[in-house]
Formats: sequence, C-alpha cells, structure tokens
Amino acid sequence: MIDPRSNLYDLTRSELQERFVQWDLSPVHAGRLWNYLYLELADSFAAMPDLPAKVRTRLEAGTRIGTLPTALATESSDGFTRKFLLTLSDAERIETVLMRFTGRVTACISSQVGCAMGCVFCATGQMGYTRHLTPGEIVAQAVHVARILKLSALNPQLSTADGPKPDRLRNVVLMGMGEPLHNYDSVMQAVDILRDSSGLAIAGERITVSTVGVVPGILRLAAERRPSHLAVSLHAATQAERAALIPVARKWPLDELLAACRSYSEQTGRKIFYEWTLIEGKNDTPEHARAVGELLRGLPAQVNLIPLNPTAGYAGAPTRSEAAKRFQQILASEFSLPSTVRQRRGIDIAAGCGQLATVG
Repeated sequence: MIDPRSNLYDLTRSELQERFVQWDLSPVHAGRLWNYLYLELADSFAAMPDLPAKVRTRLEAGTRIGTLPTALATESSDGFTRKFLLTLSDAERIETVLMRFTGRVTACISSQVGCAMGCVFCATGQMGYTRHLTPGEIVAQAVHVARILKLSALNPQLSTADGPKPDRLRNVVLMGMGEPLHNYDSVMQAVDILRDSSGLAIAGERITVSTVGVVPGILRLAAERRPSHLAVSLHAATQAERAALIPVARKWPLDELLAACRSYSEQTGRKIFYEWTLIEGKNDTPEHARAVGELLRGLPAQVNLIPLNPTAGYAGAPTRSEAAKRFQQILASEFSLPSTVRQRRGIDIAAGCGQLATVG
C-alpha cells in the first residue's frame, strides 16, 4: 500500500516554501528543512533538532522523507561498483548503481519500475513495464548514493576500491531501469531538484538523460532547452535492423528520430551522445561503422561504444576488443567522428548497462 503522506523529495525548494506558507509556518523553516534533506542528508525528523517542535509535528502528520530501504546491496570484485536493490513504498523494487572512476563518482538511477520499450538485449526491457517513478523516488536514489558516499568518507573501510575516495556525488546518469522520456514530467522535476544550487547541486552538464528514441520527448527537451546532456540509444543504422533490436523504432522510425535529434542540436547548440551496443557479428563490422558515420554525418555527435553485457533473455555475445578498436578507428579516420569505448563497471554483479532488473 502506498504511503498517503506527501514525499518531501517530490518538492522543489520553491514548492516546499509554498507548502510552509499554506501551513502558516515561516518559510525560514522550509529552508532549514531543505538543508537537512540535501546537505545533512537526514533520514528522519528526529535528526532535525533545529526545527521547532510544532514544525516537526506538522511534518510528521502529513509528510514523509521518502528514503528507499535497501533490500540488497552487492559490490563488484574490484570494489569500484556497488548496486542497490531499493524498496519503494508500495513494495515494488528498483536498482540503482554507484560507480567510482578516477576522481569522480557517478550514480546510475532508474526512472521506472520495469520498462515498456522492450529492447531485446536489456534485462529491464525483458521484465516489462510496471509503473512510473515519482520525482521523489528518482531523487531519493541520488540521495541514497550521496549518503553512502558521506558514510564512506567518515569510515573508509566501507569502500574497498583503491585510490582517492570522492565524498560528494557530482555525476548522475538516468540510464537505469526505465525510459526517462516516457516519464518526462517526473524526470524533469527530479532533475530540477538535483540541480538546485542549495541542495545536491549537481550541475546540468553532469546530468545525462538517456532515451531509446522517444521523439516527442526529444522535441520537448529541445523546446525547453533543458541544461542536461542527451544520450540516444541508436544500436543500428537502418530502420529494419533497429526495429529488430528496439521495438519502439516501429513507432518512431529512424529518419524521424534523426530529424528530432537534428532539431535538438540546432535549438540547443549541444551535441548528442549516441549509444551503440556492440554485438558480435550483428552490428560490429567495418560496414556497420561506416553506416554509423554516414548516418551521423554533419551532426554534432559523439558515439559511445558499449560492448554487450550478458542478460538471461538474449543470446548475443559482446564484441571482441579488436572489433571495437577497429570500429572506433573507422569513425575517427574516415568520418572525424569522436567516440569512446565505455569502461565496463560491475558486470560481475549484473550492474552494467542493460543488466538492471528487480531480481537478486
């Protein structure tokens, strides 16, 4: 049963202040509450001693701090990745991933329980769709990671990874479970909360929103000029090949998707990150690389090459490193198209791209 009390993580700072005015409480206390939520990372009203008793009583009566209990936490063998199976207020579950890189930490967060897009090589797509997440459920995942980092800084033994331990979350990718642009309003509300300079203060250029090609969402992002990066899952350079991997391509064909991407770049002045999952023998040949180059010719773009991660519902194999390097060389030498081969993180705990699901 869903908790009927308002989730404070659902509210922007201005909405929280408006709520206090409606309650005939001083907005000053709203600012203190905001600091407790996003700077102190408090997880209970009892941990907010500077709030007057009457304020805490009012909050306890009608609101809640929507922290997400951890049902299961797993850590990769190299210590650089931790995956959390988190429980929502209605007992549904989602997965969130903390990834450590040199000098930075990235949180990969979910936007839905399951996913309706049905990408054949994705464990979340194989699950099917259950429901959208609320803004607060999206925000709570970033807060969860931030709280883990804070605890790790206080107690270094909580992390086994070698090297420096950044104690603050600075990067968020909406590449977890779900299609962010299918849940557009909640995702953008969450992004606004994450970006607030008085809170977690995650800069827009450090937030990436990923989509499999929901054209109306891309066009809306362009019109609203949202200050975050956009990543588009491409995976194939022809309509037939793409529709075989990504069923939603039948609704928004490749030419329509590229037109939307071109409009986005023209209106925002930003390049798009095009995701390409490399599947051995299926889309990793020199011919495929040249098809990508031709497809993206003239567009401000970068290609992120992602060797396929294994899932139970798909029999394909990841490309070999030699094929990935050759693919990258063709993009650079023949098309002057920048690309990266994504660092693989957490594959041994099913925390890699396309592996998230509510099992564990």
